Amino acid sequence: MMQAASGAVAATRALEGLMRNDRGRLMAALIARLGNFQLAEEALQDAMLSAVGHWGRNGVPAAPLGWLLQTAYRKAIDRLRQSKSEGRKVDALRLLTAETREDDANDIPDERLRLIFTCCHPALEPKSQVALTLRTICGLSTHDIAAVFLDAEPTMGQRLSRARAKITAAGIPYSVPEPQDWAERLQAVLAVIYLVFTSGYAGTAENRKNLAAEAIFLARLLDSLRPADPEIEGCLALLLITHARHDAREDHTGAAVPLPAQDRSRWDRALIAEGLGLLDRAMNRRLPGPYQIKAAIAACHIGENGSDWPQIVLLYDSLLRFEPTPVVRLHRAVALAEAGRPDTALALIMPLQAELGAYQPFHAALAELLARSGRKAEALAAYERAIALATNEADIGFLKARAQAVRE
Repeated sequence: MMQAASGAVAATRALEGLMRNDRGRLMAALIARLGNFQLAEEALQDAMLSAVGHWGRNGVPAAPLGWLLQTAYRKAIDRLRQSKSEGRKVDALRLLTAETREDDANDIPDERLRLIFTCCHPALEPKSQVALTLRTICGLSTHDIAAVFLDAEPTMGQRLSRARAKITAAGIPYSVPEPQDWAERLQAVLAVIYLVFTSGYAGTAENRKNLAAEAIFLARLLDSLRPADPEIEGCLALLLITHARHDAREDHTGAAVPLPAQDRSRWDRALIAEGLGLLDRAMNRRLPGPYQIKAAIAACHIGENGSDWPQIVLLYDSLLRFEPTPVVRLHRAVALAEAGRPDTALALIMPLQAELGAYQPFHAALAELLARSGRKAEALAAYERAIALATNEADIGFLKARAQAVRE
């Protein structure tokens, strides 16, 4: 009895490790062969259930990935046979399974780059891109993804099903973009990775750490699959430099701590060094892009003498050429204020209200600049709006403290 229990525990642990590190690779290989997201996921789930029992009795096989892949193929055949409407596919899958020998089955082609670009295809809406990426490549449960977006689990399940169905119905190609489309499609993929990261920082402390880890995992994966691309390096550098300050972002009460007041001894120096090294490599390629600029801005915030605001303003000028958005204009205005031009900054921020009325950082920045100019009543109103829009307790605590300081 004890031996069986210990075998099941060992099998479960082996599966957990494989699913964390190689689920995306298995899913990519299955989708490439089966041509169907839903069938691939169901077949892999079936194979994992079989593995718990089989590995628990007989031990983890020498080629566990190959074992899972072969078993998933057979489970897919079983599902298709039960549907009684896919005879030709059943025959084709029998041939596929017969061609894969167990002794070399761990030599699985890495199709994850194709899978990433399919999940992040512009035909899918951004929320569905993020959800499908987290589910298919990172292996997050539907429950966990729903929690990220504050959705009900059945609602998120339906969203994922619609996204998979749209890929099939619209004939979205399971492929890496052609050279002429690479830059545009890569920006969509990087936007999804960055949205995963920022979604975490808008949520609870636990979500923040977990989703930051998922985003960094995705960026590292993309960098390994497409090495020496400066924008991928820039995105990974941005995430590392930003996340390095994670442990210093909140005080003992749970309120957010602004960067100048953070305890630098709590920053992760290894992550910072890695991020700065990636940024140097990217910029030396002389192919500037928005994520490299954002990483450079993050680097300018962590200098020994504090944030280099004049340099940050210049970097935002460069970023505006790539992303002429109201959010970038807002951040540039804040940098101008910190560089000693608060009146100019306030004049630039005020017209952004029409476009950023539902954006919490806009109201927080507006409140700060109004307070600096002595317009207390307007500043307090802006703080109240920012507090109402804040989505985590750390930001709420910080904003309430700032509002209280204005009242005093």
